Amino acid sequence: MEKHGKKVGEIFPNFSLLVYGGVNFEPYKQKLFESIGKEIDSIELFPASEGFFAFQDSQTEKGMLLNTNSGIFFEFIPSDQYGKPDATRLSLEEVKVDQNYALIISNNAGLWGYDIGDMVRFVSTDPYRIVVTGRTKHFISAFGEHVIGEEVDYAMQAAAADLGAKITEFTVAPMVVQGEGKSYHEWFVEFEKMPENMDQLALALDNYLRQKNTYYDDLIAGGILRTLQISPVQKDGFIQYMRSIGKLGGQNKLPRLSNDRKIADALKEFLI
Repeated sequence: MEKHGKKVGEIFPNFSLLVYGGVNFEPYKQKLFESIGKEIDSIELFPASEGFFAFQDSQTEKGMLLNTNSGIFFEFIPSDQYGKPDATRLSLEEVKVDQNYALIISNNAGLWGYDIGDMVRFVSTDPYRIVVTGRTKHFISAFGEHVIGEEVDYAMQAAAADLGAKITEFTVAPMVVQGEGKSYHEWFVEFEKMPENMDQLALALDNYLRQKNTYYDDLIAGGILRTLQISPVQKDGFIQYMRSIGKLGGQNKLPRLSNDRKIADALKEFLI
């Protein structure tokens, strides 16, 4: 685009299919299609070093078809039990739709009861279709809310659409306030297009997150937490941060959520 001054779809007129995996596509979908100049078909895959777990088999049905006949035995730990020594492992016949599970696999390459670090949710059990909802280590539960990646992605996508904002990248961390004042979630956001009213965006984000997470809703309603705060990040600030820690590149992903302030504190020097 920089070289020709044209959209990607004009430079490559036969570009009609995008195959992707390993990241939630929705937050980037609109911006990517704008750069192409048109909407194209896409197919999501769920591959990993440990096995090929699932693939999108339909352009109309939500989720990816679980690959149940390729030498992988799947088990699922309910999200509220994950990390407990006596956590229940469910077989496929025991899972339910609209619940989050940590994915555990055994395979014919020698892995046994292996935690791959991903959370999934079933959108169908006939056939078995899943969506990846986040990483098991990427969450916020500093106050007992256990917010996960899927929830902040949804809140950001919905709120940005309401307020006409365009987002390049974002991440969220808890801010524990000592003494006077209430604690809150701090959202570090790099904008392609800023909203006209940042306070309205923060309130919309808060409301959408409360819709998705009842624990967070209870903390806000009970006055334990106050409405989240947005800290705008300068253009290419996230790229600069990833470069500064030696993790710039397509195989490195910025965590959407952190349960501590390590990333948040490092991002302070990249704020507007």
